[in-house]
Amino acid sequence: MVSTEPRIHDQQRPRQRRARWSWAWITLSSLAIAGYFVGQYAQGTLDYLAHREVGLAANYGFRAWPIQVAFYLHIIFAGIALALGPWQFATRLRTRQPRIHRAIGRAYLISIAVGSTAALVMSMFSSAGLNGFFGFGSLALLWAWTSWRGYRAVRQRDFADHQAWMIRSFALTYAAVTLRSWFGVLIFAQIPFVHGDDPFATILREAYAPLPFLCWLPNIIIAELIIRRRGLPGLRITPTAP
Repeated sequence: MVSTEPRIHDQQRPRQRRARWSWAWITLSSLAIAGYFVGQYAQGTLDYLAHREVGLAANYGFRAWPIQVAFYLHIIFAGIALALGPWQFATRLRTRQPRIHRAIGRAYLISIAVGSTAALVMSMFSSAGLNGFFGFGSLALLWAWTSWRGYRAVRQRDFADHQAWMIRSFALTYAAVTLRSWFGVLIFAQIPFVHGDDPFATILREAYAPLPFLCWLPNIIIAELIIRRRGLPGLRITPTAP
């Protein structure tokens, strides 16, 4: 009888190779954006950075001090969550060093607890107006909720549900990367079509307008597809009793 094991292994190798490359790309892009995210606001005070039009400093540099505190808390802790998140999905770390996996997980969840609360405060003062409030506000609430569900699942030792919720949680964390990717794509897509006295300002404004939703909605859809492909528990709507 011919053994089918070599054939199965041959079929699994390309899938494993793709998974490693995907993890490497997500990790490198997360670390790059986390470093950039924190580093650009470590160059001076918000007032100084606002005058140099660095990132979001121009919008938050003149706000009351509690809003500025929320801004810095979000920058720091969202950056930490983004840098730590990919390591939660490193199979070797999870299976061979479970204590390190749990320590990283705790730090990730604490960072999200602080970062999402600060993000909700920031959404009320978004430069995108109501679009920013509803888009970034929804992101902040879902970010906190999916992370809490992941924590609750692991406390109940439901590891499959824990994995599913943490995939959703990191998909929302990764919005920091996809936001900047979409921003670049939308800027370049408009260049041939925009004219006027100050076309660059128009391009930036139009490119930023859909980002409060565009930065995370595709991510959560892709996360759900990954969850289903891995056979993990999908989202369920439990009917209420009549």
